[in-house]
Amino acid sequence: MLLTGSQIIMECLLEQQVDTVFGYPGGAVLNIYDALYEYSDKIHHICTAHEQGAAHAADGYARSSGKTGVCIATSGPGATNLVTGIATAYMDSVPMVAITGNVNLNLLGLDSFQEVDITGITMPITKHNFLVKKIEYLADTLREAFRIANEGRKGPVLVDIPKDITGQKYEFTPVPDAPHHPLSTEQELAMHLPLPKPAMTPKECHLKRALKLLSESERPFLYTGGGLIASEASEEFARFAEKLDAPVAASLMCQGGFDQSQERYLGMLGMHGTMTAALALKHCDLFIAVGTRFSDRVICNSGLFARHCPIIQIDIDPAEFGKNIDVNVKLGGDAKEILHILNERMESQPRPEWMNQIAAWKQQYPLHQTTKQENGITPQLVLETLHNLANGDAIITTEVGQHQMWAAQFYGFHRPRQFITSGGLGTMGFGLGASLGAQVANPDKKVINVAGDGSFHMNCAELSTAVKYNIPIVELILDNRVLGMVRQWQKLFYDYRFSQTTLDKATNYEMLAQAFGMKALTITTKDEIEPVLKEALSHKGPVLVHCAIDRDINVLPMVPAGASAEEPILEIKED
Repeated sequence: MLLTGSQIIMECLLEQQVDTVFGYPGGAVLNIYDALYEYSDKIHHICTAHEQGAAHAADGYARSSGKTGVCIATSGPGATNLVTGIATAYMDSVPMVAITGNVNLNLLGLDSFQEVDITGITMPITKHNFLVKKIEYLADTLREAFRIANEGRKGPVLVDIPKDITGQKYEFTPVPDAPHHPLSTEQELAMHLPLPKPAMTPKECHLKRALKLLSESERPFLYTGGGLIASEASEEFARFAEKLDAPVAASLMCQGGFDQSQERYLGMLGMHGTMTAALALKHCDLFIAVGTRFSDRVICNSGLFARHCPIIQIDIDPAEFGKNIDVNVKLGGDAKEILHILNERMESQPRPEWMNQIAAWKQQYPLHQTTKQENGITPQLVLETLHNLANGDAIITTEVGQHQMWAAQFYGFHRPRQFITSGGLGTMGFGLGASLGAQVANPDKKVINVAGDGSFHMNCAELSTAVKYNIPIVELILDNRVLGMVRQWQKLFYDYRFSQTTLDKATNYEMLAQAFGMKALTITTKDEIEPVLKEALSHKGPVLVHCAIDRDINVLPMVPAGASAEEPILEIKED
């Protein structure tokens, strides 16, 4: 059938089972938005307050659903406003397709109005990107974008489409099985596709070496990252942990990848990990890492990390082997498949003495917060109350800072895709947009964005998006009136010189929410926590909850820069 380029884009989105896109219109994408009007009964469009919000919403949609998120922006500043959101998705391996418009083909490279080389700008932060110069390649380019975004280690792909391409007509042939539709060699060369990477499978000799180490170990320690969730491997991992009878720690990106109500769960490991996880690392005789890139926030000092024991690493990306730390056994491939192989070959190995020691450490070093404020509000109390009221079933998004770590430490996650945060890039302003995407993807779940007052001010205009589309998120602001995480570092390493971290903004959060048309609630005392949160969770539309907390509550434990992950500090002296 003969279709315009914009109609071809819509048809390709439908082939990929896309039902929702996030974006903001502009001149270079007028044809695309005209097609969205035509296809509005099939593809829902959420118009955010800012293109960055659209990228974060597409990201949150993807992380919470396992599908591919899609965002659309016009040329120039519209496209560049996506960059932070694309980089956020890239660092956390999130499948996303960003569609940008550009000026007409004959205006490219002439410094035309609202023209930027967005493919050049985003080259380091995408798995691949495309500039479509011929309409005959448009459909297959979009199909390839979705394939690449989801193949192997997932990530964002950008497709830049000049305006005249979206207006031209071409014969469109539907491809029912689009994700698996092979291209001809001629098409691959013309579209400048990356060379296909063969699927990784672990070598038999490496599997045998791993099984030997596992059987000989007396004190194994399991650590898992976001790759576990991406590969849908949580059930196989839980079975593996049970058969190995080992304690489990998870990265920030894998909160919920292992049920945290289980006795063998220790919490996070690394800069803000638990003391129990640090002791398990110090005393284990085998370290097994699944789907994690050994971030500097986890290993802290690479020269001091797990040097006393062998390390087995399972990862789908060969570039991660030996990048941040040397390992003894490399099992390359999909985590779910590798864990299944190990589970089939491995006998159950009870280790009661090791697990009793773990239990003793957990009892000796529980996470606990206190405050000098008379009202007694601590983030721990707020988040644990929230967990109880939501039956542990809510989806939690966060901004970046102290509140992000507190959410990971105290909420208690039971299933994958329940905790959505910017781990790799650490993007302040991420959570509100992400919560919109997560709520749209999961209308039957309650979605709460946990924010700090600093992050909130970054993208607070997206409250208007929540109200416009009646997206029933809860925006929970833990307001300490400071940039808490940076201030915490200033306490430790800059002799309490709080340069530009004392915010004390005069923002009236309740009035601001009401100005956007949003219900607002306030927590001022300890006794108000439960009734206010209960009211917020029962409200049918979007609601903001403002909760003032002590500015001197810290994120603890904490491993100072350059120190060993085995030696966290448990308190910070207040000036």
